[in-house]
Order: sequence, then C-alpha cells, then structure tokens
Amino acid sequence: MAASIKPPISKDLLDQVDIRAGTIVSVQDVPGSDKLLALRVSFGDHIRTILSAMKGERENPQEIEGRQALFVVNLEPRKMRGMISEGMLFDLGYEDGIRPALAVPERPVPDGTRAG
Repeated sequence: MAASIKPPISKDLLDQVDIRAGTIVSVQDVPGSDKLLALRVSFGDHIRTILSAMKGERENPQEIEGRQALFVVNLEPRKMRGMISEGMLFDLGYEDGIRPALAVPERPVPDGTRAG
C-alpha cells in the first residue's frame, strides 16, 4: 500500500533543494557505527563524503561503487560519529519499509548534473 502524499509545498520551496547526480567512488564503514557507511561521491568538479545509514541494506555495500545515483547536495554539513556528511543520498523505499534502492538517472549523465 502506498504511503499518503505529504502536504503541498510551493515551487519556490522545491527550487531550494539541490539534487544532483554523482558517482559513488568508494564505500567504507564508519568506525563505531552499526548503520553508517561513508560514501565518497564524485560530482565532476569535486568529491564529497556523504554518510548514509545503509549498512544493513545490502549484503555487500561495495556493490554500489561505480554506480551513479541522486544526492541532495545543499544540506548543512552534519557531524556523525566523528565524520562530516556533506549531503544526503536520495534513495527510494526506506520510508515505506521496503528494501531501499538507489534513485538513479535513466542513463549515465555527467556527474554534477542537476535534477529538476
């Protein structure tokens, strides 16, 4: 059963969210965390570290290395377990209680390409 739709927001508010395609260069455990993985993500002109609580979602988290996915890149940096996260993986399914999947472009696009 699909979740209910969230309340409407303005186009101006949506335009403030910066979602970009990036390639996951590496996936590493975050020391002292049962859930967090550190993703090194290329956005073309720079690489960022983005922490994601996806450790238990895959038998082999390294399987997403080299994959392109969508990321929110304009969140304020957040310190977790001594590491700084510079964005958020934009994935599907977690909030609906199903095994999450990467939100990916239909075909490869240049890293850093904006959604919207």
